[in-house]
Amino acid sequence: MKFGQALSVFEAALPEDIAKPYRETLTKLQEAAPPLPTRVVHSVLAKELGEDRRDNFSEFNDKPAASASIGQVHKAKWKDGRDVAVKIQYPGAAEALISDLNQIQRFSKIFQLFMPGLEMGPLLEELRARIMEEVDYRYEATAQETYSKVYEGDPDIAIPKVVLASDRVLVSEWLEGKPLAKVIADGTQAERNNAGIKLARFHFTSPDRAGLLHADPHPGNFRIMPDGRLGVLDFGACNRLPNGFPEPMKRLLKNALEDDAVALYEGFKEDGFVLADVDVDPNLVLEFLVPLVEPLRTPTFKYSREWLRDQSARVGDPRNPTAKIGFQLNLPPEYVLIHRVTLGTTGIFCQLRAEGNFRDEALSWFPEIAPSTYSGVDKAAAVSK
Repeated sequence: MKFGQALSVFEAALPEDIAKPYRETLTKLQEAAPPLPTRVVHSVLAKELGEDRRDNFSEFNDKPAASASIGQVHKAKWKDGRDVAVKIQYPGAAEALISDLNQIQRFSKIFQLFMPGLEMGPLLEELRARIMEEVDYRYEATAQETYSKVYEGDPDIAIPKVVLASDRVLVSEWLEGKPLAKVIADGTQAERNNAGIKLARFHFTSPDRAGLLHADPHPGNFRIMPDGRLGVLDFGACNRLPNGFPEPMKRLLKNALEDDAVALYEGFKEDGFVLADVDVDPNLVLEFLVPLVEPLRTPTFKYSREWLRDQSARVGDPRNPTAKIGFQLNLPPEYVLIHRVTLGTTGIFCQLRAEGNFRDEALSWFPEIAPSTYSGVDKAAAVSK
């Protein structure tokens, strides 16, 4: 299920003749999954919330409203009259995820042969730790409560408040809105642009405002509220960033935007993206990062499936020297979730075909990444925005 949701984002990178037949099926994975039998639903509720659980709800819809990666969501009415979302974890989901990770670990030595620049051991340990967090709904509730307090009353972002949490059940306020998958399918260009900018704003602002980065970016986790705000769901995967967005990442972004291949390469070495015994061409490293920095080079950028396919072909064609760089680079464990968010949100932007000033969105929170060579960029105005 989780693999399918990730794949549904990256179908935007596939050639149209391949992607088109599967697009509808993949998109459905963002919103739906085979439901649990009603008796199992109430068995989990009884175990997690107690036999008197029904006293908490004045209404409870036994039919799930949506899937939730490793569980399903039911709409209900809380005893005080609020509409709530009741997220129930699939029995055995945690064990299944750990089993899948163990299977991957068995093949880690084979992966290492094809990607000699990547340290698989620390990477898999980081993934294991994040999975254990994701299956603990109390842990998720803590992150969601932090977000909801920080963004309460925000004009752009809506976060549902937590009502009740146990290890395997999470009750939150219900968010009514248009699923992002629906905006992707038939939204106006204005709706698409609004969704793209609000999503960028959420990810750019949350490390400094909440000390967190929402790390499960697929369309099923976002809604466009009737008032235009971006509604955000599912906080099981969050990167803890108590000091805000990492300073090394800002420095490397600035190096890339300044086309300073030497400084970028030295930074990659220093921060563990290139291992000590690996030598690569600094200019190819810079070329490899084009998809990341291109949207930040101009006042207006339009994402598209075609652009993403071109970029994917450029870094994925083994005949291209730039593509080979990807197999020589390392991904330090502390940057795994940031990498996941970057790729996932880029995929969503391209599905949306969103157009906007993504450069100033980034500069408003990370003014230090703006190169001194930028012309026509009012850094002070961006910061005061």
